[in-house]
Amino acid sequence: GRYSHQFLHYLILLGSSCVISTYGPHQRAQMTGDILLGGLFPIHFGVSSKDQDLAARPESTQCVRFNFRGFRWLQAMIFAIDEINNSSTLLPNITLGYRIFDTCNTVSKALEATLSFVAQNKIDSLNLDEFCNCTDHIPSTIAVVGAAGSAISTAVANLLGLFYIPQISYASSSRLLSNKNQYKSFMRTIPTDEYQATAMADIIEHFQWNWVIAVASDDDYGRPGIEKFEKEMEERDICIHLNELISQYFEDYEIQALADRIENSTAKVIVVFASGPDIEPLIKEMVRRNITDRIWLASEAWASSSLIAKPEYLDVVAGTIGFALKAGHIPGFREFLQQVQPKKDSHNEFVREFWEETFNCYLEDSPRLQESGSTSFRPLCTGEEDITSVETPYLDYTHFRISYNVYVAVYSIAQALQDILTCTPGHGLFANNSCADIKKMEAWQVLKQLRHLNYTNSMGIKMQFGENADLAANYTIINWHRSAEDGSVVFEEVGYYNMHAKRGAKLFMDKTKILWNGYSSEVPFSNCSEDCEPGTRKGIIDSMPTCCFECTECSDGEYSYHKDASVCTKCPNNSWSNGNHTFCFLKEIEFLSWTEPFGIALAICAVLGVFLTAFVMGVYVRFRNTPIVKASNRELSYVLLFSLMCCFSSSLIFIGEPQDWMCRLRQPAFGISFVLCISCILVKTNRVLLVFEAKIPTSLHRKWWGLNLQFLLVFLCTFVQVMICVVWLYNAPPSSYRNHDIDEIIFITCNEGSVMALGFLIGYTCLLAAICFFFAFKSRKLPENFTEAKFITFSMLIFFIVWISFIPAYFSTYGKFVSAVEVIAILASSFGMLACIFFNKVYIILFKPSRNTTEEVRCSTAAHAFKVAAKATLKHSTASRKKSSSIGGSSASTPSSSISLKTNGNDCDPTSGKHKPRVSFGSGTVTLSLSFEESRRSSLM
Repeated sequence: GRYSHQFLHYLILLGSSCVISTYGPHQRAQMTGDILLGGLFPIHFGVSSKDQDLAARPESTQCVRFNFRGFRWLQAMIFAIDEINNSSTLLPNITLGYRIFDTCNTVSKALEATLSFVAQNKIDSLNLDEFCNCTDHIPSTIAVVGAAGSAISTAVANLLGLFYIPQISYASSSRLLSNKNQYKSFMRTIPTDEYQATAMADIIEHFQWNWVIAVASDDDYGRPGIEKFEKEMEERDICIHLNELISQYFEDYEIQALADRIENSTAKVIVVFASGPDIEPLIKEMVRRNITDRIWLASEAWASSSLIAKPEYLDVVAGTIGFALKAGHIPGFREFLQQVQPKKDSHNEFVREFWEETFNCYLEDSPRLQESGSTSFRPLCTGEEDITSVETPYLDYTHFRISYNVYVAVYSIAQALQDILTCTPGHGLFANNSCADIKKMEAWQVLKQLRHLNYTNSMGIKMQFGENADLAANYTIINWHRSAEDGSVVFEEVGYYNMHAKRGAKLFMDKTKILWNGYSSEVPFSNCSEDCEPGTRKGIIDSMPTCCFECTECSDGEYSYHKDASVCTKCPNNSWSNGNHTFCFLKEIEFLSWTEPFGIALAICAVLGVFLTAFVMGVYVRFRNTPIVKASNRELSYVLLFSLMCCFSSSLIFIGEPQDWMCRLRQPAFGISFVLCISCILVKTNRVLLVFEAKIPTSLHRKWWGLNLQFLLVFLCTFVQVMICVVWLYNAPPSSYRNHDIDEIIFITCNEGSVMALGFLIGYTCLLAAICFFFAFKSRKLPENFTEAKFITFSMLIFFIVWISFIPAYFSTYGKFVSAVEVIAILASSFGMLACIFFNKVYIILFKPSRNTTEEVRCSTAAHAFKVAAKATLKHSTASRKKSSSIGGSSASTPSSSISLKTNGNDCDPTSGKHKPRVSFGSGTVTLSLSFEESRRSSLM
């Protein structure tokens, strides 16, 4: 090891001083015996910080501030050895002796004492015989109990490991000491800090803190402990605002700078991995500044330290949460502590200083009295005072924790010696299964026996010191209260921590017992940012730790129902977030309903259209033998009226909650109805136009324009639309669809399956309407009794305006309004055709019966015939003149032509008989007559 050369010189010096019967510091507790145990205890908290200028020989550093608790630990070792020496079963006829030194809580003092332990152990291996013979009457130390601080134990373990002297620590918990390769002879009776760091992180997580300060002693105890703590915090996404190191030897300005940083920090929880002496300067500075709003989380090393747990510090440290080891029971130890007296305990030189510090006096032969040179500061004491009559940290305890660890360490060594004593040859641990000789035993043999030790102590805990044999981590969690009686510190047990319990059951905290800052039952707030309320989430702030965030409101359609949500949860498709985004409610389902006013209005209009159409059909049926009904192609009018009823009825399928069957029915019903309607108008208009534009109704016209052919044409036109619908329904059938895209509302609509198919359906209807418009425009001058050309033209204009407007309206609306737009278009175009084509005739039939006569129809027909003949004659005359002019030259005269309509005065009189209007021309007379008798009507129509 690296300490071998470092201490070789000291060993040589010690070896050359063989005239001295004892090695090590003068102040000690020592008792001779057959087997010698060593002990290292922090009887003082530190050493004076006086600088050595080396102008003269350096003096030994003086230890300062007596540690009453450390003295109690020393007493536990002496008590255990006395108990073993008085036992008849454990190591009978063997006396254990001890040499116990004060480490003064510093490495240098501890090493000075450790040198005395190793001076005789294996000193021959250093080949020091040439200097002197140091083997006379100096017993070897076969095991050492100590030390307390991890940093001190680390240094001691390096030195003792060179000589394989077993070392059992009662309070060094650094995880670094678990490395058996580096610290070969080190063992301990305290759990490693690895578990304590995890327990601290669990407590911080338990109280939902995420912004803390970490302070650690600048040694092998604090640095590894806080390093493990940092890893645990990272796993829990908890942030450390400040990470500081501290030491009892810091200068004042360093302590003040650290206090400034803590005071300016927004973190209220301070986690401290340090011993009492190291944290004391910071506590004093916090008391001076009266910073009382912090919560301290104490590691086991100072959680019950008498150096910090003072009434004058309570304003700052009250409410501290600390870890304490599981208490043990030591029968008779309380009485033993009270029996201490300087005259009785002459073998323990620390008792004298303890007595003087306890009673604030000097004993008569005290070296400290000579050093002070005056008794003005302290009175003299006899050494027979009553120790129970004064308040002293030595007797201020409720449980034995570290003292019990010391007790167990001594008993573990004794048990290993007992195993050596009772070893049967052939079953030993050494070469050829041999046993060690208890009288000639060496330290390395005790170390071997300790490594294989396996026994159960008085608390029922199995003790093992083999590889990876760290003790189970069971901590008691204490809370610092102020005593109502005298204002002193009371350590109230508020929970426990069991590392080996099931996950979730390791930590138990009774929050009702905890007093924060000494008086409050409300858990303090130690977070970088305020809690985000339900309905918000944590948002990242640039260049800040993840624990610092801003609260961002959840987006619409998202929610968070608990505080400090990292993300907002998206509502299900059928739900939407409320105004505060704290929960989701079911979306309102909307469609063009039968119960809403808009749906009712459209339904009334559709039903009204059906009734009006039925009324017109009733009028036509009732007056079916009248001239106007006959002249308007009675049978096609019936089909036309039926198709209009279907158009009005198809609009009703668009109202109500869309189902799959409704979606598949409504567009074909609307498309076929309209095509049937427009086909009837087209055939009827074109048929009359052909008859009237023919000069003479021939048999060909009668043949091709018979009633059966008209129905066939209507059927063919409609069949094309039917086929479009069949192909549509087969390839891409419409279906009911729930549209979740709109906030707070689910629109139930129809997914048309194919927009192209819908375009073909409407496009074919518009194509027929355009052809119908063309023929209607051409037949606008026919007798109005035969055709409603002007009104059909107007109705087709309405149809085009409605459906051209429908296209942008259809694609720009959403939800139920899509259906409403189509219903309005259907109703508007249907009412337009019904009103334009039939209302005028119904008016004449019902209110102007005088115009619904044969003579009236005959007169209008004659007038139309005259106009047609006049146009033909005029055209013929013009052609003749052009021809004569080309033959006779410019001087020839043009024969006159006369056009006269010769009728009797009563030809258009309603009372006249069967007069035939005649049209006379210069070159002859042509008579055109139309008879409206039944037989003639049949041949024409």
